[in-house]
Amino acid sequence: MWCHRLTHLFSSTRCLLNRGSGHQISWQPRYRKSLPAVSRWHHMAPASLNCAWQLHGDHLELRYAETLMRFDYVWLRDHCRSASCYNTKTNQRSLDTASVDLCIKPKTVRVDETTLFLTWPDGHVTRYGLEWLVKNSYEGQKQQVMHPRILWNAEIYKQAQVPSVDCQNFLETKEGLKEFLQNFLLYGIAFVENVPPTKEDTEILAERISLIRETIYGRMWYFTSDFSRGDTAYTKLALDRHTDTTYFQEPCGIQVFHCLKHEGTGGRTLLVDGFYAAEQVLQRAPEEFELLTKVPLKHEYIENVMGCHNHMIGVGPVLNIYPWNNELYLIRYNNYDRAVINTVPYDVVHRWYAAHRTLTTELRRPENELWVKLKPGKALFVDNWRILHGRESFTGYRQLCGCYLTRDDMLNTARFLGLQA
Repeated sequence: MWCHRLTHLFSSTRCLLNRGSGHQISWQPRYRKSLPAVSRWHHMAPASLNCAWQLHGDHLELRYAETLMRFDYVWLRDHCRSASCYNTKTNQRSLDTASVDLCIKPKTVRVDETTLFLTWPDGHVTRYGLEWLVKNSYEGQKQQVMHPRILWNAEIYKQAQVPSVDCQNFLETKEGLKEFLQNFLLYGIAFVENVPPTKEDTEILAERISLIRETIYGRMWYFTSDFSRGDTAYTKLALDRHTDTTYFQEPCGIQVFHCLKHEGTGGRTLLVDGFYAAEQVLQRAPEEFELLTKVPLKHEYIENVMGCHNHMIGVGPVLNIYPWNNELYLIRYNNYDRAVINTVPYDVVHRWYAAHRTLTTELRRPENELWVKLKPGKALFVDNWRILHGRESFTGYRQLCGCYLTRDDMLNTARFLGLQA
């Protein structure tokens, strides 16, 4: 005990001296890492091994629920949920993080069957539920999925027989809305049937789950094959699989499609689960998957048609993952709008092309293609961060309307209904 106190006193003294040296940022972390660890594990009760803890020079090690966790002392002070440190009414931190001593260390530590107690040098007591620590530790988060999903190819999706939701049920009941959002979160696509085939009714439908994101294409877009905008979508040509607005710094999260009228042939919509394809790359060529998550690329949209003058540039890798658990959350794939590759050194470019080819091969496998015919009254919602879409060429007159939605507000709606999102 005395040894522990002397170590803490010595650490604090060195930290104070170091503040005057002008080298605190570079020197301090190395010193704290070198502090000797307490070698003895402490258990919450002599007869129980369910929970044990151990103090080290700069962190506390906690073993609970078959999870070994490590918590930095500053982190433990910063996340205190006491009344003076955290406002439970607003769910916001009250503690000024910058006021926490970077050399802080608990004076005493105690654990009972459910709670970790830490007493700090100024006498302040922090309490953490052990289950809360498991959930919010780095080690716990590594084992958790942020967004549960069902990855699919065409056969998997067809066998799942995912039901469409009736428009009235979708608009007027929480149950209908929740069923729709659950389908959308799991599969990345969802359909609403019996929608009046007008732009106005499609707008009402879209606003049920999120805010409409106004872009350079306006609030609600409505187009035919008149080439009124400088984009291939405004033609009758086939469109290969792609995600939209890759040239935005934050690509649009959700896209809504509603075919209002088609007097002709062709025009089926192609849907491909980009995450399913990426998972195949991860399993077969993990080094190529990793390269696609690290190489930043520019995507560009230049338009000078009639009164529309735009020049958009977005930058990011093809695959975007959460670094703590390697969970994929965004695919940015559009060969039409990819700009000149000038952000990659020469010795990486060829490897990137090879990795991109591997992903493209997976995306183009016929068994991964889901083809649907959009008809008046059937609206399609697409997760633009996950699902690639395209279309076959068509003849005749075809009217399509839709919009982009903000992703955050859709997720907010889903969480409000009790879904994991």
